[in-house]
Amino acid sequence: MITRILPAVGDPDAARSVTALLGQLPDAEPSVPVTDSAQLIDALARLAAESLDELPEVVVVHERIGPVPALELIREVALRFPAVGVVLVTADAGPGLFSAAMDSGARGLVTLPLGYEELASRVQSAAQWANGVRRHLGTGGETAAGPGGTVVTVSGAKGGVGTTVTAVQLALAAQASGQTVALVDLDLQTGDIGSYLDVRFRRSIVDLAGIQDVTPRVLQDAVFSHESGLSLLLAPKEGERGEDVSDRSVRQILSSLRSRHAVVVVDCGAQMNSANAAAVEMADSALLVTTPDVVSVRAAKRLVQMWHRLQIRKAEDTVAVVNRFTRTTEIQPPLIQKITGTRVAGTTVPAGFRELQGVVDAGRLHDLDARSTVKQALWGLAGELGLVKAGAALAKLPGKHRTDRGSIGFRRRRSLSGGETGGGSRNL
Repeated sequence: MITRILPAVGDPDAARSVTALLGQLPDAEPSVPVTDSAQLIDALARLAAESLDELPEVVVVHERIGPVPALELIREVALRFPAVGVVLVTADAGPGLFSAAMDSGARGLVTLPLGYEELASRVQSAAQWANGVRRHLGTGGETAAGPGGTVVTVSGAKGGVGTTVTAVQLALAAQASGQTVALVDLDLQTGDIGSYLDVRFRRSIVDLAGIQDVTPRVLQDAVFSHESGLSLLLAPKEGERGEDVSDRSVRQILSSLRSRHAVVVVDCGAQMNSANAAAVEMADSALLVTTPDVVSVRAAKRLVQMWHRLQIRKAEDTVAVVNRFTRTTEIQPPLIQKITGTRVAGTTVPAGFRELQGVVDAGRLHDLDARSTVKQALWGLAGELGLVKAGAALAKLPGKHRTDRGSIGFRRRRSLSGGETGGGSRNL
């Protein structure tokens, strides 16, 4: 029986060495190596979306993979793709690392320098385990394996651009269409989803931060079941406690949530830290909310460039959402797309301060009137992003949402670099 193997190795020399040795194994079919953690998860997700049988039996993770540390990557693969056997390649042969690797979900450990016999034994063992799991899943009826639910992060170019309103309404739209939805507040210092939805709950994401294994029971104790049907995981009331939430804990928490919900919406706020950076990196869709003004678009550009420098997310893999948009604004969506390098969502969101004021003050954002232009736009955005079942949620709204895109018929405008320009984004 052929054993399909996907190597994940960041260093080119190490990748050649690992692939060459894997190619010598009997009945082995190694794939072209992926070079970082994001590529590995994306590749497995694409294959799992086609069929369980398309997944490789074995993934070989080199300790020098990045940017996600090898053990955290193994944990995420084990949680999201339980029918794949993972083998760790490492120079550390100590019992401490072996125990940590097994706890993370690895099926074997191979020490450097690589030896044929040890590698063959570990790969064969992992492949046998994976085939056994697949046979079980094949007769298990509704038992599922694969990438789990969709994770969408919502970040703000700066404070006050409408990040939380966007996140809440996207979650409500997905839930209204019959999806199971979790809404996570990762604005750890200033997050206020609880106030927007009139929630008084003492548990928060901090209660999960130090837990090694987030079981369904543990998760249930920390999540608030809202009257709207959303499952809420709130930010801590004491902002300083947000420092207890690490990138590792965020990966584990989001992986656990996505295995139990069809959609997970994460409000990342406007301040970047290691926790929400981890969320943006592992998200299926990363949204960046901006308003069409000089200060906000400058901030959006800075954030996108920082994500790129830190290898968190590429600009072209980010979706910019233009909030408080009007046809008469000088900064139009195509210009924002050109400046930031992102893909701008086809749906723009109009300014609706009067529509929002009453429900925000009352803490009843979930009661926003269906005739609200803001609600119609954001629920339309949810449809554009594929977060709702076709036609289900949008059918509840009066009228069809119309995307309001203007043309770039600009007069001279103030540039984002502080000067003026007569055409395009030469100095922006």
